[in-house]
Amino acid sequence: MTGGAETPTARMRKALHRVRTSVRKAGVDYFRGDGSDRLALSALLLSVPALAVGTIAQPEWCAPAALVLPIVAGGLLLRPASLLGLYAAAATALIVESAVLDPYAYGADRVTPGTILVVAAVGFLGLLIAQFRSRVGVPWRRGGTMLFDLRERIRVQSKLPKLPRGWHREMALRPAGGQSFSGDFVVAARTNAGRTLEVVLTDVSGKGMDAASRALLLSGAFGGLLGSLPPDSFLPAANGYLLRQDWDEGFATSVHLVLDLDSGDYELFSAGHVPGLHLSAGSGRWEEKAAEGPLLGVYDGAEFHSVKGRLSTGDVLMLFTDGLVETAERELTEGMDRLTGEADRYVTTGFAGAAWHLIEAVAKDVNDDRALLLICRDRRD
Repeated sequence: MTGGAETPTARMRKALHRVRTSVRKAGVDYFRGDGSDRLALSALLLSVPALAVGTIAQPEWCAPAALVLPIVAGGLLLRPASLLGLYAAAATALIVESAVLDPYAYGADRVTPGTILVVAAVGFLGLLIAQFRSRVGVPWRRGGTMLFDLRERIRVQSKLPKLPRGWHREMALRPAGGQSFSGDFVVAARTNAGRTLEVVLTDVSGKGMDAASRALLLSGAFGGLLGSLPPDSFLPAANGYLLRQDWDEGFATSVHLVLDLDSGDYELFSAGHVPGLHLSAGSGRWEEKAAEGPLLGVYDGAEFHSVKGRLSTGDVLMLFTDGLVETAERELTEGMDRLTGEADRYVTTGFAGAAWHLIEAVAKDVNDDRALLLICRDRRD
């Protein structure tokens, strides 16, 4: 083939590609809130007279109240201005049905005051929904997708990096009330050319969606700080960042682990967080590791002092949030005793898969966010 002439097949493929691209762009623009709602409005406007004709022809099968169906769909799909046009069409359809079917008489095939009230009430709620979506700038379907994306971003940011042979790590997060969003989060990274593991476990004040929105912002900021600053400068920088947000309920507790993966030496910094627990394989006992430091976001110039330790072969370091060990009915000491008692069951069999089961055993029905992190030095090392 010469001269660059295109075959009919090639031209058809290009045309189909342009059509697919246009349709995809129109769909993306619509669900982002940038596209036109004319197609949805046209379809719904056509459905109104169709329902009116069905009601007049077969009122036993198509009741006058069926007009709420396009009104509900319009509240989810249309902008407020377009929605008013749909309501005008629905009101016209009701007037026509009333004139033809003898309004306010008895029977299921008549337009009654109750029918008018139901349609009007559904229309009012649909208008409220449309106005809310318009203010937020996110269409209904995209709003659910955004919540899903937020949850996945928190989950991905909380993912722990892979560790070299001889180390095991795992984490479990359980939000309050069975929700998908938590105020507890983890950020982690391997620094110093991969020889050091840094992990930050944070508990944001509050619970549920309110705490989760702040947790998402903080997890991104803390993830950017982690590894960019010396270990002893991380919590002061995080404290300054939190203070600059000027939130009404803006404090958080946090624990920062710096672990040398070659020697097992670690340093633990704390900002008002509950103590960590270190299991010594030699003695079989759990030791509290409590570093000193105030809550994040309370006052400027706070100082954070660390506590040091070493994970030898078979040792385990357990970090967690207060929702796991402290409730209104149970003091911190009692909760930690219960946690270590349950954790002792895994000493001989290993802690693989233990994080989730420990939350289930210790704080299954607690109405608070719960997080548990395990760092183990394998006996086979």
